[in-house]
Amino acid sequence: MRHLLKAGSFVGLGLTVVPALFVFSGTLTWRAHATLMAVGAVVWFATAPFWILREDAAHGAMES
Repeated sequence: MRHLLKAGSFVGLGLTVVPALFVFSGTLTWRAHATLMAVGAVVWFATAPFWILREDAAHGAMES
């Protein structure tokens, strides 16, 4: 399950970075860019906290 969460979060992160490069090169419209980035942000914030918090707790980073 953690591998699926990681894959999903990296896809979301890619959707926030890659469309900007396509807009810069002129192959993607601004409206499509905004839509892809919004979807990517939602996917990232929906998946990343679950596996990041588990890894930090496993390594003792959450201890006070």
